[in-house]
This record gives sequence, structure tokens and C-alpha cells, in this order.
Amino acid sequence: MSEQIKPDLKFINSVINAGGESLKKCFQCATCSVVCKVTPDDKPFPRKEMVQAQWGLKDKLLSNPDIWLCHQCSDCTAYCPRGAKPGEVLGAIRKLSIEHYAFPSFVGKAVADPKFLLLTFAVPVLIFGAVLMALGNLKIPDGEIVYAEKFMPVPVIDAVFIMSAIFAMIGFGVGITRYWKDLTSGTKVKGLPMAAIMATVTEFLAHKKFKTCEETVDRSRSHLFTFYGFVGLAITTTWAIVYLYGMQWLSPYPLRDPMKIFGNLSAASLLIGITLVIINRLKHAEKAGSGSYFDWLFIGVIFTIVTTGLLSEILRLLHVPVLAYPVYFIHLVVVFFLFAYAPFSKMAHMVYRTTALVYAKHTGRDKA
Repeated sequence: MSEQIKPDLKFINSVINAGGESLKKCFQCATCSVVCKVTPDDKPFPRKEMVQAQWGLKDKLLSNPDIWLCHQCSDCTAYCPRGAKPGEVLGAIRKLSIEHYAFPSFVGKAVADPKFLLLTFAVPVLIFGAVLMALGNLKIPDGEIVYAEKFMPVPVIDAVFIMSAIFAMIGFGVGITRYWKDLTSGTKVKGLPMAAIMATVTEFLAHKKFKTCEETVDRSRSHLFTFYGFVGLAITTTWAIVYLYGMQWLSPYPLRDPMKIFGNLSAASLLIGITLVIINRLKHAEKAGSGSYFDWLFIGVIFTIVTTGLLSEILRLLHVPVLAYPVYFIHLVVVFFLFAYAPFSKMAHMVYRTTALVYAKHTGRDKA
């Protein structure tokens, strides 16, 4: 007896509203799967995902590793004769997959919905505002600008971010565990395939897949600048922790300090990368699609983080306290937003895609 298909109309509308509004234009010519450079030869994507999305087959899509093997090169979107934009549709499905596996689920829904944008930002604003009130630092301090002593002590900031990191790690842990369980359901995959993990990490560090794109080949460069800018700033943060807690050296540190030089170079890399991301998005909008709210929220947060971080340093050096302290406050708020909501935003792509690639390599699904 053949399997009975039960379309989920609500899910179809969710895909359309999440950025896949061109879904209904697809008439299954398979051009998308033919031009894709990263799809496996066996059961290639994204044609089958377009069918499943049109039929509302939610369960088949959300746990499907192929939606994450897609790197949104947009070759499929550029060559689609109907303007169905398969790359944008798969992007919408990835967003819904993150929301589906999110824990707590209400946070996943809030981060993905523009109606809750102010509410999600209100959380860190209230947290840091309450801290400033408790410290009696709601007014602009006089004298030399010293963020750590006169405004927000580093141990207090660390305490807030440690709590946000724990929240994010729990969210990622539960979400990825749920996703891995669905991925491996009905298969013989047991435990953690370490060989596949190492191969995936190596590939990810080189951004190998992005280099196969044709229409948006310049995405590889912008993603590398952005990714390694993040890595550099993470190293800088660790370095600063060693200075503060290990050596008892208090900030601000001189610009000639190796940690400051490395941090500023990393910030410059991140700024270059995210600026290139914006330029590439706008340049390829007609052929590849301009992206959804989910995409631009993440881009906007990254851009705001790096610009407010650099401005905080510049305004401190220029001694403009009336601007420096508010900009630094905004910087703290946006950094909190990025990391606390990481399991629910597009930043989660890094973790879900890596998980899907590990599965694909371990099972032979990945052709590379």
C-alpha cells in the first residue's frame, strides 16, 4: 500500500512567510538540482525539497540533512526559469528547522518574528540598566573615560555573559540533541563519528564548499573575513581574561599592547567581512534574492557589534564621554543579544550545518 500524503497547509504558509514566498512558482523542471555544485548525485537537492515544501511535508523537511548541505550559493536561484528562488526557499526552511528544535521554543519563535524584535532587545537593556542602577552609574561619569572602573566593572560584565553563555549552551545542547536524534532515527549511526567530525571541521575552517559557488563566489571571501574576525576576537577576549584575572592588569590597555593590536586587527577583519556580506547581498539581490528578516537581523547585529566596539575605543581616545558611554552600553546590549540568542538566530547555522555535514560524511551522503 502506498504512503498517504497529508499536506500541512499551515507549514506551507510558514515557509512562504519565512522568506520562501516564491515557492509556488516552482513547476519541477529540476534545473536547480542540475546546476547545483554541492548536491550529491544520489537524490540531489533542492528539487525534492521544493516538492516537499509545496506539499507541506514538514516532518520530512525539518530533519532533512540536505537543507543544511545547501550553502545557498544561489546558482539554483539565478538559473531558475520561473523565479522560484530555491535558495531562498531552503533558507526559509532552515529558519523553520532552527525554530522547530529550539529550546525554549518560545524564545525561538520570538527571535524569528519581527514583531518581537523590541522585546528581545529589551531583555539585555533591562539587565544592563538594572546593573547600572544598582551600581549608581546611570549618569555619565566625569574625568577620564574608563569603562571598567567608572561604568561597568568587568567582573559584573563577565557574570552577565557567563549566565547568557550557559543559557545559550543549554539551548544548543537540547536543540542539536533533538536534531541528531531525528537525523539518525532508523539508521545504524551510533555515538559520535570522530573521523567525520574532524573532516567536517577541516572543511569548515577552509570554507571549501563556498568556493564551489558560481553566482556568489565572492561569498567565500566575505565569510572567511567574518569568521576569522570572530575567531580573533574570541582569542582576544581570552587574552584579556588572562591579563585581568591572571596578571591583575587593569584596562584600558595601550594601543601598542600585542593584545590590543591583535584585537583591533580582528575587529577590522570582522568589519571588512560583514561589509562585504552586505555589499554582496545587495549586488546579487536580483539574481540570488535579497534575503529574509532572519538573514538581515543577524547581519545587522554583527555590523552593530563591530561598529560600536570600534567607536567605543575611538570615542574613549578622543575623550567624548557623552557619546562614549552610551555607545559602549549599546555594544554590551548587542553582544548579549548575539550570544544569548545564538541557538535561535542565524548564528545557529554554524552548529546545525556542521552537525548535518558530520552526518552526511559519516553516512556517505556528502559527495566531497
